[in-house]
Amino acid sequence: MLLNALSLSGFTLSSLDGDFGKAKEFYFDDRHWTIRYLIADTGHWLPGRRVLLSPYALLSVDMEGHRITVDLTKKQIEGSPDLLTDKPVTRQFEEDYYKYYAWPNYWNGPFLWGDYPIIDRNRDRSGNLADAPKRTWDPHLCSSRDFNGIHIHSSDGNVGHVIDIIIDEDDWAIRYLIIDTGSWWPGRKVLIAPAWIKRIDWDASTVFIAMTRDAIKRSPEYCDDVRLTRDYEATLHSHYDQNGYWAESHEAQSKTN
Repeated sequence: MLLNALSLSGFTLSSLDGDFGKAKEFYFDDRHWTIRYLIADTGHWLPGRRVLLSPYALLSVDMEGHRITVDLTKKQIEGSPDLLTDKPVTRQFEEDYYKYYAWPNYWNGPFLWGDYPIIDRNRDRSGNLADAPKRTWDPHLCSSRDFNGIHIHSSDGNVGHVIDIIIDEDDWAIRYLIIDTGSWWPGRKVLIAPAWIKRIDWDASTVFIAMTRDAIKRSPEYCDDVRLTRDYEATLHSHYDQNGYWAESHEAQSKTN
């Protein structure tokens, strides 16, 4: 299922032994464009701490019940490595965090989740993978809230700014950026896939894409209240002469079997 990140804000978080907070925002990396952590608002339960939940722990999203089920106990969450609210997410913290939960490091290996293109929750296998030598990379984690508002620049001018991201619940990859075209094309929204991004200038808060304004204007219309279907996605990718991520994901998964 494809999910709008902002629509999940405020969802109740349910552990194995009761509710413990609300979903706040997400951290994602800009290499694989994948959600790495859900940031939880735990209220007065764990004051002064930023509680991070890896997608490894996110079992399901109930859109009707506004609830996200987490495969952890409150005791496990409370005992996880401490991250103060005013501190950055460092590599040392992530290494301690993944070791604590016995999950494979996502920055080891070529795929979205290290050695796998999907989330492998087999902890016995995860432990074996963690002991093997890997080719690592340094993730640059971005806040989904901070990312909203970043400018989108086409090959021939500005086209608007990001107002949300669309997440694939199956592997927590970011499939699309939702762009408000603003005064350039009032009243319209368009989708841009991360794979179509040429580069990002973080200092200038600008994302550069290769598409022209005319191509964007002729792209399939996007509306928040319309559920994305595979037919719509196929039409969108065909319009930009791009391969669908679903075919690439299937091919990557086949190579790991």
